[in-house]
Amino acid sequence: MKRIFITLTLLACLTGCHAQVDYSVDSLRVATAEWSIDTLEGFYLKRYQFGEGELFCSAQHLCVIEIPARSHRKLAFAHDSVLTVVSELASRNNAYAAVNGSFFDMDYGHPICYLRINGTPLGENTPGKTDSVNRKYYQYASIALHEGRARLVVPDSNRMWEDALTDSNVMTAGPMLLVDGQATPQRDDRSFVTKRHNRTALGLKPDGTTLLVAVDGRFKHQAEGLTLPELQRVMRWLGCQEAINLDGGGSTTMYIHDRPHEGVVNYPSDNHRYDHEGQRPVSNVILIL
Repeated sequence: MKRIFITLTLLACLTGCHAQVDYSVDSLRVATAEWSIDTLEGFYLKRYQFGEGELFCSAQHLCVIEIPARSHRKLAFAHDSVLTVVSELASRNNAYAAVNGSFFDMDYGHPICYLRINGTPLGENTPGKTDSVNRKYYQYASIALHEGRARLVVPDSNRMWEDALTDSNVMTAGPMLLVDGQATPQRDDRSFVTKRHNRTALGLKPDGTTLLVAVDGRFKHQAEGLTLPELQRVMRWLGCQEAINLDGGGSTTMYIHDRPHEGVVNYPSDNHRYDHEGQRPVSNVILIL
């Protein structure tokens, strides 16, 4: 009887979600999902709710803004010295859409990664406790804007590397998720990487299409969130060749102009309820103008 129990237990483990090695089923589910698609002026809003166990053996809710390469829409950055919710920063800058941007100090409100807007430096890479020269692992990717179009660059270890960039608008975050269509190595000693959280990311397709992605999290039965390796896979399945991780967790927010709930279309988690009311005040955002 004991042997039968052990055998059945092993079979359950081997056939269960956590035993899945190739991700072909998950990839197919993302590719064939009947996304809710809103065709807006110059871009698209796509949303899909994966039920419990459907994606990475979990429930997930994804929101994707897709900006075609030939769209007249432009990206921009915005910042406030006082922490402000995404919807307010977007409305204040007459944006059609927005997502939260890079990491910031929640006590003092200033960016903790390099940020330059319209030629003015507004934030620098904060040093580590024991290393004031090299950058932290989530400061190894940057978005540079040229005429409202994004390109992604990978800095070297020098904490002041961005000073040499000539672009007027630069936002550092990270880590980098995809380079030339390949997943970049991720640390396995940080819960930031290995545990599931809300995530925000920016990706670029080979044809120049830009994706802004919000993955909700912290709601086990509706939207559990993704690890960074899982986010890498999703960005690649969405067709991205390059992708960068932005601030996530309770900061993850996606805004669309003139929508209900102050324009919030995802489920921010700062109020611990699965609704649209849980925006976290942030330091900076990425806008669609």
